[in-house]
Amino acid sequence: MVHALSIWLLVAGFFGAGLFNAIGTPGTQSDFVRWGYPRWWSILTGGLEIVSAVLIALPVSRIVGLALGAVIVAAAVLTVLRHRDFSHVVPLSVFVALIALAGTS
Repeated sequence: MVHALSIWLLVAGFFGAGLFNAIGTPGTQSDFVRWGYPRWWSILTGGLEIVSAVLIALPVSRIVGLALGAVIVAAAVLTVLRHRDFSHVVPLSVFVALIALAGTS
């Protein structure tokens, strides 16, 4: 039960974050620039997050989706820690926990 819930929470989380980043509001783009990335990086990140959500949703590609999601989250964690932008740590920690739960089965 926890495993299935973690999978669907990840799908929703990555899809929602992906849409938010892909839309690329000025605030989102400013964050990416502040972290040293080009403005369009939010669109690329959003696209990868949406791809990860789709891959996780499909049982046949779930492991690949979890791996992609883990890479995305790891890069985000390293970025926000390096820039001491600790307001993003809690949401990222939730993704880490859900990926760990989803990958245990």
